[in-house]
Amino acid sequence: MLVARERRKKNVSEYVLYMWQVEDTLRALNFNMDLVEEKIIAQFKQKGSKNEEIRDWYANLILSMHEEGIKTKGHLKIVTAVIDELYELHKRLIFELKDPVYFSLYEAARESIIHFKQKLQKPDANEVEVCFYGLYGLLLLRLKNKEIGKQTKDAMQTFSAMLSGLTKHFHMIEQGKAEF
Repeated sequence: MLVARERRKKNVSEYVLYMWQVEDTLRALNFNMDLVEEKIIAQFKQKGSKNEEIRDWYANLILSMHEEGIKTKGHLKIVTAVIDELYELHKRLIFELKDPVYFSLYEAARESIIHFKQKLQKPDANEVEVCFYGLYGLLLLRLKNKEIGKQTKDAMQTFSAMLSGLTKHFHMIEQGKAEF
């Protein structure tokens, strides 16, 4: 909860990836709150009401994952809504505002997005979502100490750059520093 709140405020793309990691961690722990307390909550080293707040946050995530039917796969609606917002902004920056800086980031990533989307076998995934899937896959490969090829590294770099540009615009809007 503490990490998620901070990431949501400072870098919405990191927030999405973090929340996907939390979802997978809860699945790996079989949604067992005793294990969640031992493996996750204890690492925060918080006392009293702050510890209870963290515990409640994880318990609510578990409840939401059960209620939303994503016990084995899928993502929380609160996270999916953020991706949808980012995708709407992505489309506006490209097609309405024709932002040259963002468009160049998108153009650099576009071919890799198309290629990676075919590999994903998720025909309904939008371009922003594809970038998140790619970067999350990269994170998992790194956690498993797997070798990552140059082509994959290059593609993920373009995904990262595009999402970084998108995140910058997103936070400018949230802070009232820009209107779109």
